Amino acid sequence: MSPRRSYDQYCSAARALDLVGDRWTLLIVRELLAGPRRYTDLHADLPGVSTDVLASRLKDMERDGLATRRRLPPPGAAFVYELTARGRELLPVLQALGKWGEAGLGERRPTDAVRAHWFALPLLRGLPHGEGLVEVRSEAGDFHLYLGAEDGPVYGDGTAPDEPDARLDLDSVTCGALLRGELDVPAAVRDGRIAVTGDSPLAKALREA
Repeated sequence: MSPRRSYDQYCSAARALDLVGDRWTLLIVRELLAGPRRYTDLHADLPGVSTDVLASRLKDMERDGLATRRRLPPPGAAFVYELTARGRELLPVLQALGKWGEAGLGERRPTDAVRAHWFALPLLRGLPHGEGLVEVRSEAGDFHLYLGAEDGPVYGDGTAPDEPDARLDLDSVTCGALLRGELDVPAAVRDGRIAVTGDSPLAKALREA
């Protein structure tokens, strides 16, 4: 395990960057906000990271109390990584960073990788406050969001594990506009660019926003 590097500055921002300022660390947090993940799954959803760097970052996150590693019970018996409560507190940090980065996103480049669940955190910012399970269907793939979750996963890949409170359907052009901050969820719903289905109060709130 590599020794922790430090800015050696008595400043909370510097202390925070001592822990999460290394390349890939916050993107690992993004992936672990989906709940426990195997190393191989993390590597697959972080295109461009080397196996050595990923292993090193995960060990650093364990040492610094941001993540833990445990073995799943049989028949799985695989090791998974998951965020601690301290690590999960980085959700609003990632949300704010994503909001700040909208202006520099631009159009997708030919070399840009994409995963459907990377739209989860940006979309979550634009949904109404409250609790509920939202399934999202897009051309890039399906994912689901847990609104108001105080612990556990914030989102998940694929269709919702249970009947969702609301289902959203949108195309890739709308996804891109939302990511770049050119469009918000209420406007997209009003314009028919996001189709909302469901009879729950959450679905109704989305349609009437």
